[in-house]
Amino acid sequence: MDELPEELVLKLELAQKLRYGENPHQTGGLYLDKNDTRVGVARARFAQGKELSFNNLADADAAFECAAEFEGPAVVIVKHLNPCGVGLGVNLQEAYVKALACDPTSAFGGIVAVNSTLDAALANELVKIFLEVVVAPAANDDALKVLASKPNVRVLLTGGMQDKKAEGLIVRSIAGGFLVQSRDNINVDSNNKPKVVTKREPSDAEWKDLRFAFEVVKHVKSNAIVYVKDGATVGIGAGQMSRIYSAKIAAMKAAEANLSLKDSVMASDAFFPFPDCVHASFEAGASAIVQPGGSKNDQASIDAANELGLAMVFTGVRHFRH
Repeated sequence: MDELPEELVLKLELAQKLRYGENPHQTGGLYLDKNDTRVGVARARFAQGKELSFNNLADADAAFECAAEFEGPAVVIVKHLNPCGVGLGVNLQEAYVKALACDPTSAFGGIVAVNSTLDAALANELVKIFLEVVVAPAANDDALKVLASKPNVRVLLTGGMQDKKAEGLIVRSIAGGFLVQSRDNINVDSNNKPKVVTKREPSDAEWKDLRFAFEVVKHVKSNAIVYVKDGATVGIGAGQMSRIYSAKIAAMKAAEANLSLKDSVMASDAFFPFPDCVHASFEAGASAIVQPGGSKNDQASIDAANELGLAMVFTGVRHFRH
């Protein structure tokens, strides 16, 4: 964890005036910090497209950060700072098809980020729908020719991928001051293995999806619930004041997309104070759950999972995203 300095001096230079801020009556601009050279959309090469907006850059940053979580070919589709679809595949085209299937309605007018060189196969899929921004570390010439058929689509090439474990500070303004925190760079891996708390252990396939789901839920606004099956999100509930409503919305989204949640896994960004989400996951068809644990009422959720035959693991890591 980064040490907080006693005095924080930010020297920012205006790099680009944007069309407007979050809304047309607000001004907006992109400022660069010379001391922050992390790879990302702020310093990306603008390959084509309309003028960038404040919201374009915010969404593109969210999508690219999520895409950086994964080693193999991954595609993330974001709408209003939340992933509406994330997929893994043997190649980017397969990953995109899986990501798009999660919520094709929300993907309209969305932002797509990938974690490897964008090729023509994926580009041919991307031009089939209306997208605002495409972000990639690189793109080959054939892909750029395909994307040129949609001249309004903004294409950002970052030159590389972010280090998901990199340290750094996040700064956010509030009235009269700034909130500063270290980056959320903790991940569930071999050095931070989740703990099985139920009688049934996850299968190998469930373990794979549980890890993927917890990496995705880290990038969904809290309260967050994510259902995953076979390396793809199949239902996402974001930003609700009650976690059970996020669970219900995630299942509703899956039903609207004609996706089955049978034998899926559920991820939560924070612990369950009540077993209602355990019951909701079972009713939706999930077979395993990953959550941080740490509630005084953990045992009630563990008991419910055991009664229903679910596997559940605790990570000990919370991923609130505000």
